[in-house]
Amino acid sequence: MSSNHGVIWDRPERATRGPAPSLSREEITAAAIVLADTQGIEAVSMRTLAVQLGVGAASLYRYVDRKDELIDLMVDAVMGDDLQFEVRGDWRRVLRSFARGLRAMTLRHPWVAIHGAGRRNLGPNTAWRYEQVLGAIDGLGLEIDEMLVMVETLDAFIRGRALDELSEQESARRSGLNQEEWMQVQTPYVESLINSGHYPLLTRVVLDARSPHDPDRLEHSFDAGLERVLDGLATMLPD
Repeated sequence: MSSNHGVIWDRPERATRGPAPSLSREEITAAAIVLADTQGIEAVSMRTLAVQLGVGAASLYRYVDRKDELIDLMVDAVMGDDLQFEVRGDWRRVLRSFARGLRAMTLRHPWVAIHGAGRRNLGPNTAWRYEQVLGAIDGLGLEIDEMLVMVETLDAFIRGRALDELSEQESARRSGLNQEEWMQVQTPYVESLINSGHYPLLTRVVLDARSPHDPDRLEHSFDAGLERVLDGLATMLPD
């Protein structure tokens, strides 16, 4: 549903009518982030947020029109405050640092994995971050559309892997089993697959692969995949 009030960053901090402000848009956003981090994005509502802030729910609508706008503010805030990466150096170094920084930020704020993707609203922090990332590949002889493909491909890899990690964390939470315990539960069934002889490649994974038993496998797998993505992006550069 579209708003008649335009993009939130183009609007005043609060409605001009009504009593003197007791809050700031930044305070409301920060409280919403804490709520989303601790209770999930579903827990974020104007009513719940008002209780947290000790104000009436109606008063929050002087600052934001609806929850979608609040989420836009939340995503932009963490992009500015909680995304750390190197912005100097060769293009691979910057993109590698950005990828690791965005992964870490997303794991700290799981709701960003969904609400920070897709049709983005370019708040000031988000716009500046992508200006920095695009700046890392500017001057390499690429057309702007090719630069966009590079950034979007990298972004899709980062968010996809982060979603996998978050899904695994949620599965562990629901089952109460860590990775090794889960593998032990699966052992009898997996052995039946191996003994069937129908899955020779899966058998090699089970018997020979070291990564499933690596306590830091998620980070190591991310880094290994990231280097392959960067290798692929390098083929786009002019000779």
